[in-house]
Amino acid sequence: MFNWVKTAMLMAAITALFIVIGSVLGGHRGMVVALCIALAMNVFSYWFSDQMVLRMYNAREVDETSAPQFYRMIRELATRAGLPMPRVYLIDEAAPNAFATGRNPEHAAVAATTGILRVLSEREMRGVMAHELAHVKHRDILLSTISATMAGAISALANLAFLFGGRDSEGRPANPIAGIAVMILAPIAASLIQMAISRAREFEADRGGAEMSGDPQALASALDKIHRYASGTPFPTAEAHPATAQMMIMNPLSGRGVANLFSTHPSTEERVARLMEMARTGRYDL
Repeated sequence: MFNWVKTAMLMAAITALFIVIGSVLGGHRGMVVALCIALAMNVFSYWFSDQMVLRMYNAREVDETSAPQFYRMIRELATRAGLPMPRVYLIDEAAPNAFATGRNPEHAAVAATTGILRVLSEREMRGVMAHELAHVKHRDILLSTISATMAGAISALANLAFLFGGRDSEGRPANPIAGIAVMILAPIAASLIQMAISRAREFEADRGGAEMSGDPQALASALDKIHRYASGTPFPTAEAHPATAQMMIMNPLSGRGVANLFSTHPSTEERVARLMEMARTGRYDL
């Protein structure tokens, strides 16, 4: 519940930021233009993201014949969650990772690397795929698209103001010093809120996945293994496609310290601690 409340507050914050920045830099007309630009870009991404990312990673679709154990695991978890059976893919990549994509549960796909199947036990793998199905159930692709649209609109406003000069809600030229400050700081603030939304959704997917599988300790163990692997091994696929790294069960390109504010994923230590508390207490509302 807390993560949903946090997500709602952050969505409200990024919407309010867009309204305020729009009034300062572009007025009502500028707000509409920027929102239309961002919306057009992200609607395309939302509608075709599954096809694009699966093609980008050369994912191959599998079924009960080609990957019987893995496919049956997904089907059992989807049935428990009350979800339609998603399409299932494997990616020939040594780095252990997995992701979910698709615009809604009826058009969802889950994918895992061959590396994660080798590194994790069946129990840990079940926890990971439950996490990914929780993303599908919570419609996190839609939430991330909305937040990306608002953040993109704010960046578009800043760019329009830089090119044509800022205008307030009355159409008058904005204060040049204030306008420059807003142009620089507004996209940063929007990115911070967008990343915070993404981290909240990861916590909620951890919680939902732990509840779906009934085994939070398995997911905690899987995250720890993937983290330790990432600490000593490069992720060539993620480095080749950094824009999609945020979709993974763990973002291999995450930073530390202050850089973590711009990370799409919470720290592994905090995720593991929350899951172990769920395992200890048997409560999934933490």
